[in-house]
Amino acid sequence: MKCQPLWRISITTTPEGEDAVAEFLGATLDRPAASCFNAETGISMVTVYCEARPPDGVRKTIAAGLEHINRCGLKIGPGKITIAKVRREDWAESWKRHFKPIEIGGALLVNPSWSKRLPRKNQALVILDPGLSFGTGQHPTTAFCLQQIVAAVCDRRSRLPQVAASSKSFLDIGTGSGILAIAAAKLGCHPVHAFDYDADSVRVARANARANRVQPSLIIEHGDVSKLRLRPARKYDLICSNLISDLLIAEKRRIAAQLNRGGTLVLAGILKKEFPQVQKAYEKLGLKLVCSRSGKEWRSGSFCRATKNL
Repeated sequence: MKCQPLWRISITTTPEGEDAVAEFLGATLDRPAASCFNAETGISMVTVYCEARPPDGVRKTIAAGLEHINRCGLKIGPGKITIAKVRREDWAESWKRHFKPIEIGGALLVNPSWSKRLPRKNQALVILDPGLSFGTGQHPTTAFCLQQIVAAVCDRRSRLPQVAASSKSFLDIGTGSGILAIAAAKLGCHPVHAFDYDADSVRVARANARANRVQPSLIIEHGDVSKLRLRPARKYDLICSNLISDLLIAEKRRIAAQLNRGGTLVLAGILKKEFPQVQKAYEKLGLKLVCSRSGKEWRSGSFCRATKNL
């Protein structure tokens, strides 16, 4: 059976505007966006792939959104919009050029399925294909979350999972491709729960979990962060919440309420200029920033609470 073609919607932009354009394009088309940087030209390309033809008027909607980003003072460069039909084979080969294996410390290797690279001794392996949903560990916010998971469950000297790791529970809020939850399960966390508001992301994450053979110990559900209970029946030792800052602030009490005493909350998906607001919001809830890292236009942070639970 001949595969149906895909529709590619791309925007050329600057490295500075890459993340904002990706967030906007993904939200506009309700699909995860991915980006790549051409070192020779200095231009970034933000792309979304759709299985159905984009709706009429989408080019005008995108152009208006880009103009709004420009008015906000973020230089997005050319802003050229391209909409084209592509073969699935062309799409797959394109992503093979951009998605490379990555190592997180010595404890974790994230591999695309087509890579022949083997993990080192005692190194956990996560096999991940982007599919039509993205979240491969290449983005600085995802990479920070993976680093914090490794730091939480691995011995600092040997960088190997601790015996006690199996007693650490993990929650992934906004799981996307499922990469964080799968990594946590591979490193021995239990139980591991994850959810996402986007039904397609849930489908992709479950497929990735099956490919990594962790689905028996990993529960991935469709869920809404705004529906989290303020007094949950279960709390978690380690939580990753990779969401936009507005949502992190608006739902701060619900997110923080899921954290165990002495637990670690990793917040990502935050623009540098917005991070102080997020930090202040969570510090008011008794959480303390213990680790922070910046990459491109993004800043992520790891928070701990040693006081009593909310």
